[in-house]
Amino acid sequence: MSTAEAPRTMTASPVLELQLDCRSEAVGPARHLAAGFLEQMEPATEKETREAVILVVSELVTNAVRHAGGKTCTLRLRAGPESVVVDVDDASPVLPRPRTPDVSGEGGGFGWSMVCRIASSVEIRKEPAGKTVTAVIPRRGPAAP
Repeated sequence: MSTAEAPRTMTASPVLELQLDCRSEAVGPARHLAAGFLEQMEPATEKETREAVILVVSELVTNAVRHAGGKTCTLRLRAGPESVVVDVDDASPVLPRPRTPDVSGEGGGFGWSMVCRIASSVEIRKEPAGKTVTAVIPRRGPAAP
């Protein structure tokens, strides 16, 4: 079997789960811990994948902080050979929705549509105590023709 045909293995822990205080100060540490999680993955993730995952983590945690109204939210990262899955649980039953972006820079409105463009799939599940937003980011970009 050639190296190109060898199955991909993961040596880093394939799951990171963090319970965060739903405050704006939680976003930076969530990004930092996600970056550390991605750096430990074997095989290594491509730079574009790392940046995409960190951006999705930032946006989903920010949305939970701004809109969920709960005391805590949970960030979960799951890594597989083909993708990285980002889950954010929060206490609000209100589903995310696109908003008109505030170009003045004060009110946001860019994050949800950005997450939907970056992720290969996005799912929202209502839970007994709120909801879970799941975004799947491919580990590799599309193959070159």
